[in-house]
Amino acid sequence: MMSVKRRTLFALAAVTIAFTIPFVTLLAADIYLHRKYEKSAGYNIWGYRGPVAPRKKAGEYRIVVLGGSTAYGYGVNWDEAMPAGLERRLEGHQADPIRSFKVINLGYNNEGAFAFRYTLGDYLWLNYDLACLYEGYNDLGGDPRGPNLSVFRHTSPVFRLTGYLPIFPMIFREKAGVMLHGGDADALYRELQARDGPKTVFRPGPAVKTAAGVLNATADIGESLERQLGRVAAEPRHAITDVAATGCKYPWEQYCRSVLVAVEFAVQHDKQVLVVTQPYGAGPKFRARHVEQQREMAAMLARRFGSDPRVTYVNLGDQVALEDPTLAIDQMHLTIAGNARVAAGLVEPVLEMAARRTRHK
Repeated sequence: MMSVKRRTLFALAAVTIAFTIPFVTLLAADIYLHRKYEKSAGYNIWGYRGPVAPRKKAGEYRIVVLGGSTAYGYGVNWDEAMPAGLERRLEGHQADPIRSFKVINLGYNNEGAFAFRYTLGDYLWLNYDLACLYEGYNDLGGDPRGPNLSVFRHTSPVFRLTGYLPIFPMIFREKAGVMLHGGDADALYRELQARDGPKTVFRPGPAVKTAAGVLNATADIGESLERQLGRVAAEPRHAITDVAATGCKYPWEQYCRSVLVAVEFAVQHDKQVLVVTQPYGAGPKFRARHVEQQREMAAMLARRFGSDPRVTYVNLGDQVALEDPTLAIDQMHLTIAGNARVAAGLVEPVLEMAARRTRHK
């Protein structure tokens, strides 16, 4: 018979193996999925879109772009999104001591201005020089009772503790959703927007429901592990406070406050900030609301940072006509050509900010 010591060691080894094998298996699968979807609709192991950025080089001016799906580049590959296009357009503009430009895409679908502050803090390790804040659409609801508090990456305990962002729960959930919508990926997103006229409804059969259920169950495993880890890395409740301090009128106080908090954080960490108005929304009502939102935000920036050379506002509202199908996929998300136009509009402001950076170093 085994001694008590040997039985204890055996039990510890068994428990370790029971936890280690599933963890290693999930990690290997997750890394594989990262590589598979990194170019199309996914993100790299550190949670941002595009290849992992190398260590910052001497003479490099580094830019991060924050925002929602229009910054992320929904509908196009990572190298066709606006941040990648901006980096290409900055090539050849080197001026001593700047030898190169690097643009990193920190956008993510559905995120609004509230996510700016968290994303800036989570990626301080990238040692960026300039933060480009590019989002207004996802805060156009303007409802103080239900503001957009989405912070996709920061809600992951794994990401907060390690910087690594798992991808397989998102991939499996999306695949299950696509199956349940008859193979139409865009249906997942169209459900979020009102549409006129009758809809064709796809009703999945038992086999499809079973396969989708397996994918959802697998995603549940990963999310369950994250929830357990979340008990160790608890996160305070998300909220937007002190909105009256912005001076913005109703209903834009919360949007303004989120932008203000992000800009103040960046400046406190010796970063420059470029706050950018996206192309104005399509349609008279959408456009009017967007114009008002951005006017309030721009006025707030002028009041708070008017003489600060580290903060600049750029209005690209008329840079792209979202009604033009060659420039916008769905009157919001841009085509390759639309993304290229926005990138072109940011070149001169970025170069000016880079010149200021070198003058004050």
